[in-house]
Amino acid sequence: MKCVHIADTHLGLSAFNKLDPESGMNLRERLVYDNFLAATRRILEERPDAIVHAGDLFHMVKPKTRAYTTVLAALDLIRDAGVPLILIAGNHSMTKTRYTQSPFAVLEYHGAEVHAAYRYRYEMVECGDTRFHLIPNMLDPAGYRHAFDDIRIDPSSQNVLVTHGLASMLKDHRLNTVAEHEIDAAMISDAFDYIALGHYHGQVQVAPNAWYSGSIEHCTYGEIDDTKGGLVVDTVSGRAEHLSLPKTPMLNLGTISCEGMSAMEAAESVAKRLEGITAEHAMAQITLKGLNREMQRQIARSGMRESTRALLDLRIRVESVEEERTRFAGDDLRRIDFAEEFRRFVQEKHLPAGIEEYALKKGFETLTLAMQRQTEADDASE
Repeated sequence: MKCVHIADTHLGLSAFNKLDPESGMNLRERLVYDNFLAATRRILEERPDAIVHAGDLFHMVKPKTRAYTTVLAALDLIRDAGVPLILIAGNHSMTKTRYTQSPFAVLEYHGAEVHAAYRYRYEMVECGDTRFHLIPNMLDPAGYRHAFDDIRIDPSSQNVLVTHGLASMLKDHRLNTVAEHEIDAAMISDAFDYIALGHYHGQVQVAPNAWYSGSIEHCTYGEIDDTKGGLVVDTVSGRAEHLSLPKTPMLNLGTISCEGMSAMEAAESVAKRLEGITAEHAMAQITLKGLNREMQRQIARSGMRESTRALLDLRIRVESVEEERTRFAGDDLRRIDFAEEFRRFVQEKHLPAGIEEYALKKGFETLTLAMQRQTEADDASE
């Protein structure tokens, strides 16, 4: 069977302060919707026998109306092409109790062939000569092994495992998001012809038969060097090939050494780097090395608006001459990876190993809860 493996589309994701002049919605959010529909058309050009989505279709448990209508529009295209869609719930769009209605329940009313696993249990779907073994995001890590133990491999067909979580070999790359669970290494089994993984946003192979497709979009600047897109998979041979899909570009503009420069000269150097960007609505990151705090303040006030007008966003990383620690020009707290900042803060204290581990664990739990409550508050205000 030929299938296309995608994941982590995060419909409803918004960022930055730019609005779409036509709809009035957050421009980043609108681009995510537009690119998802364009990606669906590109996937169907491959004429797959099935589309596999390995979790986090939506960015939140209570999707925005536009997120729903975008998925319904994509399902129209998928139905017309006669291709089944197989998907599981990831941690971002998985309800936190068994008694809350899932956003995926709505999709079952569409005329497309949709097989969605979101009920905290293992489900099996047969499409043609292939069995898809589906394990959605679970309430706790133990739930994965219980679900995995229910799988029965059929040697007379191809067997594909689809699940969402962090493979143990990538445990140093935690995203520190709500309900992020580690997948037991035993689940990455060679008994399957292919394993379609979701959650990690970079496209990476973790076993001969197991891949993360990665997200289609760059969701944060921490993913600037990640490969994005999907995978075209042959379940018979297990071969997976990269599929480039439409996305909003994220560009790394490199580092400028600012030693001996004035704030104005540094700002002019940044503007010169920006001149070469031709992509519309690109996100860009540049690092300024060797600035003191006064120069940082002057650059923040220097009025680079004209140079950044065509960009969706410009992130300026500053390596200060006074501190080795990276700071952000303009003190824009919304762009800070709070989990990574907290990790760095604790590690700088050189605490005993046991105490450091405890501090990190409790700190991440508190940060995750705070960010979850903020997201719920933002959803409620819409």
